[in-house]
Amino acid sequence: MFNILGKLVLVHHRNTSMLCLTPEALTFGFRLLDASSQLLAIYIRNIGVPCEIPYDDGYIYGFFSQDNVKVGDIIVKDQEFSEITREGNFALLALPFDGILGLGFQDISVGKVTPVWYNMIEQGQILDKVFSIWLNKDPMAEKGGEIVFGGMDKSHFKGDHSYFPISQDGYWQIEVGDILLGNNTTGLCEGGCAAIVDSGTSLIAGPTGVVTQINHAIGTEGYVSFECKDIVHNYGNLIWENLISGLNPEILCVDIGLCSNNGIQRMNDVIETVVYNESRDGAATLESPFCSFCNNIVLWVQVQIKQSNVKEKVLKHVDELCERLPNPVGESFINCSSISSMPHITFTIGNKLFSLSPEQYVGRVESDDEDRSPVCYSSFVALDAPSPQGPLWVVGDIFLQAYHTVFDYANLRIGFAEST
Repeated sequence: MFNILGKLVLVHHRNTSMLCLTPEALTFGFRLLDASSQLLAIYIRNIGVPCEIPYDDGYIYGFFSQDNVKVGDIIVKDQEFSEITREGNFALLALPFDGILGLGFQDISVGKVTPVWYNMIEQGQILDKVFSIWLNKDPMAEKGGEIVFGGMDKSHFKGDHSYFPISQDGYWQIEVGDILLGNNTTGLCEGGCAAIVDSGTSLIAGPTGVVTQINHAIGTEGYVSFECKDIVHNYGNLIWENLISGLNPEILCVDIGLCSNNGIQRMNDVIETVVYNESRDGAATLESPFCSFCNNIVLWVQVQIKQSNVKEKVLKHVDELCERLPNPVGESFINCSSISSMPHITFTIGNKLFSLSPEQYVGRVESDDEDRSPVCYSSFVALDAPSPQGPLWVVGDIFLQAYHTVFDYANLRIGFAEST
């Protein structure tokens, strides 16, 4: 077992390439020796094949290479990786990343390259087939976080981990239940939603229908959709009456003509990195935005009916939700002075509740100018994935800061314990 502390930067250097290969070497392969004739790396015939890797909402481009890779105190021999020649993604250009260390399953590896984690196990470097992640809550701390390959650091959590099985081959994906605003249901995930646990995602991304309810509850500055408000005005009474009469909510928007029979929604580009193979073939079709708005309005009315609210109050509340839709191009901003009055947001996983306090889910950016106030924003952003992948959450660093996370490869499960 060994630890890596702080920021992990690996594989790709911004200004220089880690390997310099001649065309002949790329074509025929070669062995690289040091002065004492110790074998440092073996280059194989398929090295140099171009590749593109989806990341965030873009791609990075390069070619495959192979070398020994040092991780912590061990050396992973003959590791294939990508040398990046072009960063087509603003996130990598704007932040001080040297590269990406993928810790997903080989099933979704670009080019079916064996991941570093797999080679650690296969080469006998790791006995306990787990790795764990702790992220420091203090952005100003010298130690930003810790990843432990082969175990966990008990000083970074309290109590026992609660474990949940992987629900989808290829991904660190689990099943989550209802998401609670205070003590109130948000409705959509009562029957279960998928959630990918992703340390490469800073925020928490989820269905628009739930994120909008969160926005309304915590007072974010969402955007106003007049199409959404038009549906409430023109179809609100009909939606109410059909739900009260027991009509299946899944077909209601088809029944009133705002959705087609297949009901397929286009996947948001944000999720391309985690459902890349399913989305990029173009199989999903584009529905009218009226269909998406209608389905969300049906959800919101259902939630309000369960709270025994009268029709006039429900439709007024839903109309207000149409003014709090998540910002489609970034975070939604919040009044910093209202944080103490915001509700806890709780994820139901198995029979356990995992709550996030306002201080945990609200981001805060301090200004260097003493005369300027800090800026606060919600850590929840919208992500609408079509069936069968969706409804889907991507649980990123905001959740992992609150809960120490164990990725148990041997037993195909993920564990959470309160972080310290």
